[in-house]
Amino acid sequence: MKNNFEQLIDVLPLSSSFTFGICEVTTILERQNNDLFSSFISESYQSLLKLESWAWKVLSKDSCQWINQPNYLTLLYAVAHFNKNLIYNYEDIDDEIKANLLLPNDLELINDIFEQINRNKEENHPFIHIVSLWFDNLSFFVHEHPQYEASPIVSLVNEYFRRDYLMTEQFLVYLVQLQQTKLPQSIFTDEQLFYMRTCTFSLNSYLTSKSQEFPSTPQEIMEYIGNDFIQVIDIHSHLIDMWSEQLLTCLTHLIEFVSACCSWGGDKITPINSLFSSETILCSYISALIRIISYKPFYERIQAQWTTNETILMDFCLFSLKNIAQAQNLIWFFRSKISLPNTLLYIAELSVHDKICLRAYVILGEILCNERLKDLQITANLSRFFYDMLEQAWRHPTKKYKQIPISQLLRSFSTLSKIDAIQQKTADLNKISIFIEMSDQYTIVFDILWALSFNQDIQQQLRSNTIFMSKLVHLAKECDNEKMRKMTHGILWNLESTHQDRRLSELLDKTSFDIMISYSHKDEVICKQIYEELVKAGLRVWIDFDQMHGNVMDAMAQAIERSHMIVICMSEQYRRSNYCRAEAHYAFQRELKIVPILLQEHYQPDGWLLFLIGQLLYVDFVKHDFARAIELLLDEIRADDFSESSVTPLRSRTGTVAVLCNAQTPMKTLSASNIPRNIRDWTKANVHDWLIEHNLMQMSQFLINCDGHGLIHFNDYLKNGETKQVLNLIQEESYRITNESLSLVELSYLQSLIEKQKHLSERSFCRRFRRDNRNTTRRKKSLLSCCRLM
Repeated sequence: MKNNFEQLIDVLPLSSSFTFGICEVTTILERQNNDLFSSFISESYQSLLKLESWAWKVLSKDSCQWINQPNYLTLLYAVAHFNKNLIYNYEDIDDEIKANLLLPNDLELINDIFEQINRNKEENHPFIHIVSLWFDNLSFFVHEHPQYEASPIVSLVNEYFRRDYLMTEQFLVYLVQLQQTKLPQSIFTDEQLFYMRTCTFSLNSYLTSKSQEFPSTPQEIMEYIGNDFIQVIDIHSHLIDMWSEQLLTCLTHLIEFVSACCSWGGDKITPINSLFSSETILCSYISALIRIISYKPFYERIQAQWTTNETILMDFCLFSLKNIAQAQNLIWFFRSKISLPNTLLYIAELSVHDKICLRAYVILGEILCNERLKDLQITANLSRFFYDMLEQAWRHPTKKYKQIPISQLLRSFSTLSKIDAIQQKTADLNKISIFIEMSDQYTIVFDILWALSFNQDIQQQLRSNTIFMSKLVHLAKECDNEKMRKMTHGILWNLESTHQDRRLSELLDKTSFDIMISYSHKDEVICKQIYEELVKAGLRVWIDFDQMHGNVMDAMAQAIERSHMIVICMSEQYRRSNYCRAEAHYAFQRELKIVPILLQEHYQPDGWLLFLIGQLLYVDFVKHDFARAIELLLDEIRADDFSESSVTPLRSRTGTVAVLCNAQTPMKTLSASNIPRNIRDWTKANVHDWLIEHNLMQMSQFLINCDGHGLIHFNDYLKNGETKQVLNLIQEESYRITNESLSLVELSYLQSLIEKQKHLSERSFCRRFRRDNRNTTRRKKSLLSCCRLM
């Protein structure tokens, strides 16, 4: 067959008046499309190059010369089918060979093809349909092999698509057509599909990987098509069971293209809010995407490869939802969608497409609080799924897992690594070693290790690797990269067993502060305003506006040691910050007075931050205007006792957020419960109820036989015992009683609650004593008055 194929290719005619060999070549290609023998490509490579060159030349010729020749059309369709198979079904064929076959060498061929398209006046023309197949294959290839996006051919094709099709009135006309609830099939012409599918598909594959400048910005594109696009998606997301195959194709590639506007240039993510004119419109778009991914008939057509509309649609709906969730200011809206976690979990566990599974898991990690993640019991499956992909990618020469690069896997896991349950599962699976192996090549690994190192078991695993410990110490001293040095300092800080014995003598002569403001630099603008108001009020305030350099952990520790109080600026970004977590926890260890303030609307503290602040009162800078919030903050700063402040108590909000976070009992002040105010009067049952009320589930099992006096003695033991010995004993006892390691954060939270409860008890006694004295005095005065009258 090889010799016959070569002979036939050598005499392929470019003139439609000669058709010798065309049918025979078509038959050979169709057989190959069924058999998919890689040997055919390697043996017939030169002939295939000639065939691909011939096909591009035919397409660039005046189509009226050949379009009515059925043999030509059949062969071109066979070549298009072969090319798509080449992209997806020949993993053992080198990428460079595929590129040589799929990309033409002559830019003039592309110019000639688009000249013909622009001259065409028929909405349904075979030439448009065939050319669409060829450009679609180029898009598939660039999507699978983004290293070829800089090809002059690919750049020229996409410049045509942007200038002559996307940013035109005709594109808007087709979008308006799609806003009808009942669409006649007649609107889905070859030209319309060329605009809605081929144009957007090509630009998507190009823009998601392109790092160079593009003539139009994402904002400009969304300003032009955004409103009509949102209307189309919103309307048809309510009518999914009525979608035709053509409508499915259009909506798939429109959603895909808009998602490209949110991931412009690979790692450079465009702020999602800037692409939508209001939060209401963005929430409407989120709802539409959720309706689409919840449509179960789509699941059956998801393929392991990116070859069906349903696969592409689900992939990019989830991709868009992930990007929006990672913007973080709309987590509350995701949590209001009660059925969404189960939908995502269903997709993650059943989909055969690994990238779709990964996206679903990452969204779950973004939107669910720790308690809800525990309830769904997905951390085991998620961790095994992720680590299986990561290890296979790390061992593979391309450093990819089925076209998913390690860098993308690590970015996805960066968020997950902040979750306590994922940290513990990582420790249980003993997966720290793979991160240590990768640390030389991927800087993001150090940020992941910093997050993981808040877990006590992982701390032990890291300490036991003496080579890596030496590497951390060396990087902390010698590394020129400021970001890298900050991360290594953070890891080393977490690996110190205790910071209570830090020497403070050298700080005695230095300036002290009334307040330290701990905040995420994402909230810098409002925090600077708060700082200025506190300084005006005569307070000495420490705040890091310059993002400290050098040993940032030591600088942070000194700032805390020189301060009497810490203001914690709560937001989702704050909770996710390794640095903020270390800062807040050290302030807690140093027993600084903690004043939380809320900066993000709808934010509900969870995880380590919830444990740390417990039932502390907070000032709501979202609910109140700025001036009033500052007044409340100053009141709280100057208050002798948190519990008597007039600011809003921090409690789980009623409604969907509390339900999704699965709080067993909404957080509330102790005075609202039936437990005696004096902790020394508590029975074992009172202690158990109190621990459950504060979501200390593990502690309620660990301290099952402890009454109020026992709780005080336990706290004294924690405070006064030798730290390392005490923690070891407690861990051993926890394993014996609950078969689980005890969370250090939960233990710290318990200590904080006990201290506050003791303080409340003492204040209650003092108030009762003063009240009794006043009553005795009044009785004496009354008796004296009676004597005088007598």
